[in-house]
Amino acid sequence: MKQVAERAGVSTSTVSHVINNTRVVSEDVRQRVLAIIEEMRYIPSAVARSLKNDRTQTIGMMVPNNSNPYFAELIQGIEDAAFKVGYNVILCNAYEDPKKQAAYLRVLIEKRIDGLILVASSADQELARLLRALAVPIVLVDREVDGVPADFIKADHEEGGYLATRHLIELGHRDIACISGPADLLSSRDRVRGYLRALREAGLRFRLDYLVRSNFTGEGGYRALQRLLRLPKRPSAVFASNDLSAIGSLCAASEAGLRIPDDLSVIGYDDIALASYTTPRLTTVAQPKYEMGQRITNVLIERIMGGHLPTRRELLQTRLVVRQSTATHA
Repeated sequence: MKQVAERAGVSTSTVSHVINNTRVVSEDVRQRVLAIIEEMRYIPSAVARSLKNDRTQTIGMMVPNNSNPYFAELIQGIEDAAFKVGYNVILCNAYEDPKKQAAYLRVLIEKRIDGLILVASSADQELARLLRALAVPIVLVDREVDGVPADFIKADHEEGGYLATRHLIELGHRDIACISGPADLLSSRDRVRGYLRALREAGLRFRLDYLVRSNFTGEGGYRALQRLLRLPKRPSAVFASNDLSAIGSLCAASEAGLRIPDDLSVIGYDDIALASYTTPRLTTVAQPKYEMGQRITNVLIERIMGGHLPTRRELLQTRLVVRQSTATHA
């Protein structure tokens, strides 16, 4: 900064004001300083600027597993919205490991982030303690953490599970299984509640052996469907609680010699980009992933900029996307 000032014939404080827009500087001087900054390839120190204005223009984000395409599409919406307002995003991947989650949270605190977006891998006491000690705004996504006052945004997973199951019922299916996610996740439990609500409304009996827990992965869906196919009475349709599980189910069905959707209807959840390119193309319930990412970022930035609104809980709507993996049951 001193070298820029010497070449521009101005003080270092003037260079600082040009960079940070902290005081009105004449247009001639501003253009001269900016030209020299460009010529010298000078990059202002983010650390120094943050010490002065107490902002790093950085958001921390933690997800359970970014190998899941759902999170990739959510992150894109978050990054695009952050970039528009001059914020960078530091992404951490906890891989569903509570210890790694806590360690990465400490790293983000050390980086002096201005705010945090968290999709929790677990909600243990250590996580709650760290979040309560974090002196920046927090937006929780899909999974709440007890005792942590924060904005909370999720899709309406119960309604999504209901839409998926009702679609199968309307196609004439009566033996409908559900491949669920982990029981300790709120989003997973909500989708199962929607499944059960649709069965009740249709007067269909819930069979415990038709509810199989999985882990939201392709392998989990593959193993879950193999288990369902070993039952004395096979289901005619399956609601898989995410698209990766549904894709794993398609693979297991194919290996078992079943034709989709003639022998078995399969519906997923999320509407990841890959769902349009399976064989057959996957019927699913779409979450507004990109729009949700943008909304999450906008809420967080508003908090960072000093918004004093009450803590918010927002529920975004899902929708049914009918493709080729479901059909009328004779």
